[in-house]
Amino acid sequence: MRILYFSQYFPPEVGATQTRAYEMARGLVKDGHQVTMIAEVPNHPKGIIPPEYRGKLYERTTLDGFEVLRVWVKASPVKSFRSRLAFYISYMMMAALAGLFLARGRYDAIYATSPPLFVGGAALAVSWLRRIPLFFEVRDLWPESAVALGELNNPKAIRMAEFLEKSCYQRAKKIIVVTKGIQANLLARGIPAEKITIIPNGANTELFQPKPEQGVALREKLNLQHKFIVAYVGIHGVAQGLEYVLEAAKKLPDYIFIFVGEGPAKAALVQQAEDIQCTNIIFHPEIPREDVPDFLSMANVALVPLRDLDLFKGAIPSKMFDSWACGCPTLITVSGEAQQVLEEAQAGLWVEPENAKAIADALSQMAQDVDLCREWGKNGRLTTIKTYSRQAQAQELVNLLIDAVA
Repeated sequence: MRILYFSQYFPPEVGATQTRAYEMARGLVKDGHQVTMIAEVPNHPKGIIPPEYRGKLYERTTLDGFEVLRVWVKASPVKSFRSRLAFYISYMMMAALAGLFLARGRYDAIYATSPPLFVGGAALAVSWLRRIPLFFEVRDLWPESAVALGELNNPKAIRMAEFLEKSCYQRAKKIIVVTKGIQANLLARGIPAEKITIIPNGANTELFQPKPEQGVALREKLNLQHKFIVAYVGIHGVAQGLEYVLEAAKKLPDYIFIFVGEGPAKAALVQQAEDIQCTNIIFHPEIPREDVPDFLSMANVALVPLRDLDLFKGAIPSKMFDSWACGCPTLITVSGEAQQVLEEAQAGLWVEPENAKAIADALSQMAQDVDLCREWGKNGRLTTIKTYSRQAQAQELVNLLIDAVA
């Protein structure tokens, strides 16, 4: 088969969306299929396009056996409503043009991953004009999530986004979701059950694995020997509620908190740490994906936080599986489905979201029983290998596309 894959975010950008798209595309190629990926030029989350990509409408490259078409977007380090809208719409228009005029030959399927929902808009146009079956992946409900987080509050824009969302669901031959919560939401809207398939988030268990020697070396490099280290690795955004983690860190001066990554909330977090005079926090720049296992192997506990919103009760963040794959137990503040998965795996602790005292108390408990933490880490690794490996999920996608197209 030949698959035209739309994902706005893609490596070398770092994040859950980028990783899932790359792993799925690589799995398709390994099974003998041809993939063309249409992504933006790298810029997320800083909003700054590297010099080597500037001045280009598109770039055509090859990565691990599949073609990558990177298209220009209106990127900006300023994250206002207007700049976000320009960012999303510019990708939608450029990706649609790339799908119509740059993606050569006949394709058997279009696979589009959302959010951003405007990715669906590009795929919808190409699917309709080129008469190619559309498969639509929903990793987060949009625009609901954007409205809940305050990123989208313009009534007209919300109505347009809802219309686009509904159109994508109607056009799609199959809808792929990552959680039971999203599945339940779509079923409640009247979408037929046979149209929906769950392929959950997970981790590449070949890349993400315990690396004790690298962890020790990194501790020495950062001068953190004999410290209890709490790590957050991921985007510093409005959804994570990291300000409550900083408040918890203030209560635990003997522990080291390391925040790895970038994002729109990072500057405010750095300022907050200065304001509350919290000196046990390290803000580390974003790192390449292949270096993430070293940091997770260094940490005693990995944080997986989200804000206290009903929307997130159906979320299962992929960073939970990345941490487990590295043998690192997690402290999560994600209610609902993620909490259930954590408790079944016996791979860490859950506390209620946006509660700095609860976070601090749970970390104290984990620090007092390091052997139990190690056991939780082992449980997480086994659970990820058994149920949540990216390799198995990529094969599920292969089987789904083959059956549906046939």
